[in-house]
Amino acid sequence: HVREVVDRFGPNPRVVGIQVTNEVNLSISPDSSDGSYAGARDALIKGVEAAKDEARKRGFSQLEIGFNWAYRGDPSSEQSFWTYLRDHGGPTFVRSLDWVGVDAYPGTVFPPEDTPGGERDALVNAFSTFRCYAAIPAIPKTVPIHVEENGYPTGPGQRTYARQAQSMDTMVHAVNDFRGTFGISDYRWFNLRDGDTTSPNFQQQYGLMTDEYQPKPAFGLYRQLVAQLGARDSGSPSAPARLVLGVSCRRGHWRATLRGPDVARVRSVAFRVGNRRARVDSRSPFGRSISARRLHRGRSHWTLKARVTLAGGRRLSLYRTVGRCG
Repeated sequence: HVREVVDRFGPNPRVVGIQVTNEVNLSISPDSSDGSYAGARDALIKGVEAAKDEARKRGFSQLEIGFNWAYRGDPSSEQSFWTYLRDHGGPTFVRSLDWVGVDAYPGTVFPPEDTPGGERDALVNAFSTFRCYAAIPAIPKTVPIHVEENGYPTGPGQRTYARQAQSMDTMVHAVNDFRGTFGISDYRWFNLRDGDTTSPNFQQQYGLMTDEYQPKPAFGLYRQLVAQLGARDSGSPSAPARLVLGVSCRRGHWRATLRGPDVARVRSVAFRVGNRRARVDSRSPFGRSISARRLHRGRSHWTLKARVTLAGGRRLSLYRTVGRCG
């Protein structure tokens, strides 16, 4: 079946991705997630491998293959899921992946506490948790994250239209701020319109519009955020810069390096560890990389931050968590 789907849609150059299965790690929701069904883990592994193999054979180079993960199940279930991918998928499965999706609903699904502003920390935890679990089957950090589902429903009580817009603004900016840290390349809001705006069940009201396509305030906000933060093409001055903040340890000191194909667009950069500003190594030409050395000695669990100003004045921040060095 998977090969048939690839053969049917792969010739269309605008079909650029196929997701195999849905939220196999989640076994408590049979109406929305595949993890409740027997053989789902094997279907995920074999389906991803078959899809990638067929796309390669047919020369559909634009077609990328992935699966998605729901943030999150209980720790024992998660450990079982990722260990199964390691033991039954292995290198063949990992080599077949072009991306992995993350589905996260702070304040609605997990964590359930609806605290304004708390969505930012929740998403950071979702992405860092994913990278930790993904290391079990050896999915490398070069495999990007697609934020497949992220949203906040309106509804009775405190779930007002204004609260939805506030939550959206927090979450979209969090994803943009940490995309370099966790390797996030795509973002999608769930959902365009409500299933039933009159329902007392808020799960029917994730939309940016009502069920009659009347825009909520979040609809206009989302358009603004897409215009401000979305990539049109890699050569556009407004496109997000493709930069990576790397760290390495040598002789008891961390060294930070900002690198990537868009480093030449960087006008200035400041590295900080905690409250300390690090010296930029001027010997590293901006066309290749920008480095800072001797960031700290012997401390643990610092947040390394690179504040970057691009040509044209646009600013962005990249973050990495660093531990004890030497």
